[in-house]
Parts: sequence; C-alpha cells; structure tokens
Amino acid sequence: MLLLDHIPILILALAIDALVGDPNWIYRKIPHPVAIMGFLINKLDLFLNIPSWSYLSRKLLGVLALFINLSLAGGIGWLIQRAIQHIEFGWLFESFIIAIFLAQNSLYKHVHNVAKTLSVNGLASARISVSHIVGRDSSDLNEAGICRATIESLSENFSDGIIAPVFWYLMAGLPGILIYKALNTADSMIGHLNERYEAFGWASARLDDAANFIPARLTAINICLTAIIFPKTNGLKAIAAGFKDAKQHRSVNAGWPEATMAGALDIRIAGPRVYDGVVTEDPWMGNGNSNVSPADIYRALRLYCGANILSSLCLGALMLI
Repeated sequence: MLLLDHIPILILALAIDALVGDPNWIYRKIPHPVAIMGFLINKLDLFLNIPSWSYLSRKLLGVLALFINLSLAGGIGWLIQRAIQHIEFGWLFESFIIAIFLAQNSLYKHVHNVAKTLSVNGLASARISVSHIVGRDSSDLNEAGICRATIESLSENFSDGIIAPVFWYLMAGLPGILIYKALNTADSMIGHLNERYEAFGWASARLDDAANFIPARLTAINICLTAIIFPKTNGLKAIAAGFKDAKQHRSVNAGWPEATMAGALDIRIAGPRVYDGVVTEDPWMGNGNSNVSPADIYRALRLYCGANILSSLCLGALMLI
C-alpha cells in the first residue's frame, strides 16, 4: 500500500539530494550508512562463507546472512521512524534521512566527471575515471567504449540509486528504503556468479532482482516519457528499443533503463565487454550509432535531469489525485 501522506516528505528529500548531494565533510568524520551496511556484509561473508563447505551449506548460510542483514536494516529503519514521530519537525529530519539514500546528485557528478575528464585530460585519465562507476575492465577501452559504459552506468543506476529507493520508501517508509539499500549493497558485493559467491550470494542476487523488477520498468517508462517531451531525444525509439532489446540483456532488470536510454538518444550501448580478462558477448541495446562520444554523455545527463524532474512532478500529481 502506497504511503501517499509521505509524498511531500519524499519530494523534499529529492530536492535536498538534487541540490546538496552527499555532504562529504560529514562522511570524512563518520561513515556513510551504506558503508556501514557494506562493513556488516563483509563480516558476514568472512564468517559464514567458508569455501571448503558444501555448495548447499553455503547457499543456506547466504540466506541466513541476508536475513540478518535485512532484519537489522529494517529494524533500525522502524526505530528511527518511530522516534521521529515524537520529534518536532520530525518530517524534516525524515527528509534528510531519505536524501542520504538517494543518488541523483552523486550520480550526475560521477558521470559528468567522466565526460569532462575524457574531453580535457584524455583517454588514460578517463579510463581511470570510468573504472569508479563500472565493473568491467576499463584499461583497454577506447573513447566510444568509455562513453557507452558511462551511459550504461547512468541508466542502470538511475533505477537502482533513485527510482527503486523512492519506490520502496513509498511502499514501506524508512524500513523499506533501508532494507532496499541493504539488499542492493549485498547484491553489489556478493551477488556474483563466480566460484566464491555463486552459492553464498544466490539469495541476495535473486531477491535484488525481485526488488528491482517494478522500479526498473518504472525507470524505463520515465525515460520514454521524458524523451517524448525533451528536444533532440526520441520517445518512440526509446519505447521500441525497450520492447525489442531489454529482454535480451543478461539482467532481468538492467536492460529496461539501458535499452530505453539508448533508443531515446539513438545510440547503441552494452554489447561485448571484458570482465576479469574474459570477454562477455552481451547483446547490444538500441539500433543507433555505437561510436558514442562525450557529447552523447551530456545528452544523456540532460535526459536524466529531465527524468528526475518528471519523477517529482508525477509524485506531486499522485499526491493531488
């Protein structure tokens, strides 16, 4: 059930995150909550994921680790939500807490930094810059490869870092957004199909897929609607690419924002890439130009900003309805 009375708090949180972003001066003194979540997941991994144990044992212990992780996150969220109900201007405090778990500003800065670095400092520096936001090997990427990887990261993280936290906050308040961030952090750390994590990270990866199923498609709808409105973007191609290419992606969710972004910009992204020295033959998203440039990153950022504004407008309309 949607918490419609929380929408004004959420809109304020989106505005705070968009304008202020992460206050790094605070996180130089105290760890970011997501870093604390990562610390817990790492300890559970070291304590419970013993390579010599059987596949089934590690799978069951992965379920236990996920239960501990999500229970703590949800419990802390519930306690904070209960506490702020008794605080004057608690709604303002809640907005600041929500803003901590949103990534509008930081995602924009990271993506913009890649484009700027590529234009000003050249290929070698841009390879380092893009390595901070993608998981693939970036050491041999050419300019087009760096730009494609950057736009893919922008598209996927728009869903994981903004739309999904908003969705789960609306569904379950502070416990919902904290549980989602704990789950998404677990998936990014242990939800990998390799020898160490195939069993232990199975539960985190599968539940993260389920948690992002609706948000990924909402993100695609948002991108398509924004592309219809914005100049120099193509909403019809975004829709066509979504239906044609999203289901070919190796992820059940990531293909939707990536394909619609590619269609909206009339470019091609994804395709073959290298992970840990191994070439992965992933399908292309979109039917446009694959020779992507920094100018396309800036176009993607403009579309991203428009889509964030549209999200807030839709929330406002939902509140009025």
